[in-house]
Amino acid sequence: MKKLFNVFLGSAFVLALAACGGEDSQTEDGSADAASNSDEPLSVVWYPNESGSELADAREEIGAILEETTGREVEHELTTDYAIAIESIVNDNADLAFTGAEGYIQAKERNENIVPLVVPSGPSGTEEDALYYSWFATQVDNMEKFETGDGEYSIDKFPETNFSFVSTSSTSGFRVPTSTILNHFTETEEYADLTEEDLAESGRFFEQVMFGNTHQGSAVNLINERAELAAFCDSCLENYVELAEGEENTPGAIYEVSEGAADPFSNLAGEQFGIISATPVLNAPFIANESTLGADVVAELQEVFSSDEVADNEKIFVPEDSEEGGLFSKSADERFVVVEDGWFDPIRELSN
Repeated sequence: MKKLFNVFLGSAFVLALAACGGEDSQTEDGSADAASNSDEPLSVVWYPNESGSELADAREEIGAILEETTGREVEHELTTDYAIAIESIVNDNADLAFTGAEGYIQAKERNENIVPLVVPSGPSGTEEDALYYSWFATQVDNMEKFETGDGEYSIDKFPETNFSFVSTSSTSGFRVPTSTILNHFTETEEYADLTEEDLAESGRFFEQVMFGNTHQGSAVNLINERAELAAFCDSCLENYVELAEGEENTPGAIYEVSEGAADPFSNLAGEQFGIISATPVLNAPFIANESTLGADVVAELQEVFSSDEVADNEKIFVPEDSEEGGLFSKSADERFVVVEDGWFDPIRELSN
């Protein structure tokens, strides 16, 4: 875990000034200018994790800023599958999307005009601590199976269990967990040839593999005991669960479903699970399609979203002590920051 943590934090995180956008997306037929001057509705696509009704107000606030900045009506495309969201922006059917780092990387590989717009910062207000956590979790009664005897936890007993991932396009719900497992087990003789494909199929490493399609869905697979172990992220569940015991994002911590939690947790209040490991992950970006928006519009949106006004918008960065839920919480100086493509290299390196 420490090695992976150092990979993330040891990489050079560099801010890209909004006014100094990347390559000029102007084409010979002037399509970039046409995109900039379009009066067609602006399409924003959302992963299933952020498509629930409990986040409608946050989505609408993002939409209101986009409408005010571009003068274009905004249409929100809600999805039930990661792949649908990625396909929409890759195929020029969406202008913007909120994805994980892995989703951005997959989209960028297929369409070079996809660029990072902004990412939510860490408490420092910079990209240096723009991190959340990928969890391995299990039922509370099952935690001692993975204890090493000194108060710590190990993944040594993961083989032949039932495991729930989120989606193969998820950063913290697939890419990071599979990398962690491979780094650990390929050092052993028995699993020296283990591959990511093996981890995604039942009967090869895990007895049964399932996908929750959302982080919430993966957690429900665990709580309902369809899976003995599950991968999902802390930030994706912050509107649904609360710390019951231990220290946040620390092995041994126990979380429980909050009273009044929205679907799919509405009938699971008080149900608990425990954390076996917590690995830092780069924050999820908003990404933009320069071929449909134009580079000048992307630069304008970067300037607006990284402004103090948006940072102080409590419908987007919800105060930590607020009873309202939202996309992002604010404990200190959280805001949107602009980053270059190279900021995501630590995630790219996980598949090499």
